[in-house]
Amino acid sequence: MTLAVHTFALGARIYISGRPPVTNLYSSAVFIGWGCVIAGLVFESLFKLGIGNLIASALGAASLGISHLLSGDGDTFAVLQAVLDTQFWLATHVVLITLGYSATFLAGHLGIVQILGNLATPWVTKERQQDLTRMIYGTVCFGMFFSFVGTVLGGLWADDSWGRFWGWDPKENGALLIVIWNALLLHARWDRIVSDRGFANLAIAGNIVTSWSWFGVNELGIGLHSYGFTDGVWLSLWIYWISQVALIAAGLIPWRQPSTPTGDA
Repeated sequence: MTLAVHTFALGARIYISGRPPVTNLYSSAVFIGWGCVIAGLVFESLFKLGIGNLIASALGAASLGISHLLSGDGDTFAVLQAVLDTQFWLATHVVLITLGYSATFLAGHLGIVQILGNLATPWVTKERQQDLTRMIYGTVCFGMFFSFVGTVLGGLWADDSWGRFWGWDPKENGALLIVIWNALLLHARWDRIVSDRGFANLAIAGNIVTSWSWFGVNELGIGLHSYGFTDGVWLSLWIYWISQVALIAAGLIPWRQPSTPTGDA
């Protein structure tokens, strides 16, 4: 029911503004939450472990809380900068990049569920651990696709607007970092460099990379992407990054051996 309300509100925003769903930081948070909720419900329909519902509700609530903090004085339909006044690139590059954010965040929080589940509860059996790893892997694949294609489209947009495909702008580097990190996860998994635990830890580190690209580079206050900046989030970012490092450290604690459920249990 909440997803239906969220979808209606997102559709109403598109209709009122006459724009694609993501035009500023506020709308990016709303869209990321929407994408994470849908992905979580898809996972729930496939695996039926309860984890999809947990992730959908947690990330949906968190992202809407962030969007509230980003709403400023309440006017979230601000006039777009001239360089952003394009329906095509907003509907392609911006939407795909934001879907890449959504997928990478989702993979990271699935990694958190796997780490804490193995440390704190006997619920994570060997089979459920494998299911969680498959969820993370599939999500990283989607994150890799959306972030890579979105970044390439961003280069094409830059070439169209500024006459160069790539200029090592902080925001461009942040987008590239997400692509590289997702590629690192996939190669580490394919080459069996990491186990399930290492894969989950790398996915959690992706939360740091994505939050840096989403907010951190904005705080530098430099570069051609001088729109959508927000002030005063350094403390919140550092708290979030420290929490993710703590979770990664927890993931280095030896796991108990997951058991195989027996009987009706």
